Amino acid sequence: MKRYIEAVAVQIGKDLRLEWRSKDAINAMLFLALLVVVLFSLAFDPTRAEARQIAGGVLCVAILFAATSALNQAWSRELRGGVLDAQRMSPSPPSALLLGKVVANFLVVSSVELVLAPLFTIFYNLDPKGNAWLLLAVLPLGTWALVGNGVFFAALSMRARSRELLLPLLLFPIFIPALLAMTSAAGAVFTGESDPVLWIRLLAGYDVIFTTAAVLLFGLVLNSEG
Repeated sequence: MKRYIEAVAVQIGKDLRLEWRSKDAINAMLFLALLVVVLFSLAFDPTRAEARQIAGGVLCVAILFAATSALNQAWSRELRGGVLDAQRMSPSPPSALLLGKVVANFLVVSSVELVLAPLFTIFYNLDPKGNAWLLLAVLPLGTWALVGNGVFFAALSMRARSRELLLPLLLFPIFIPALLAMTSAAGAVFTGESDPVLWIRLLAGYDVIFTTAAVLLFGLVLNSEG
């Protein structure tokens, strides 16, 4: 277990160092997320009551499109210079590589959300009617669902010629239940009209099921790339 955790930590550190040096994913995600938020704000011009109704959906869609732009490049560095072949021959299990990359991408996406959330509140003049602290559960659980599936399906499509198109086609249908739960939970927090706990539990169950499936199946995906 100690060696497994060390292998995961090494992968996390590598991806975070590379992203810190280039900042390609962070800059692209932040720009795209802000663009989505501003465009929806201009298109709907909502009142405060209307803003609470649509805020959950707008926030989740902004995160979805922004994260997809980064997930398309999740394995691009591994494809250059035979890095993926070296990782395939390493003694660490394939699931350690997957979990390390998922955690690294989760941290990158979460850092963008930390910047986006205050700006989103200002643009839509939001004053949550429910327990605002529940967003601290909704956003991480929804982000993990998106990133966990996204990294797995990005590995499936990494050698495809049109992987930028193939990834959304694979990811979006699978992510629909999590998107529904995430949107409903965030909407319940903003409006205060219902209890978001049930949706949060659904998100947590979704994360457990699909993360477990990805960990068990990733060895087949990695070996099929050889």
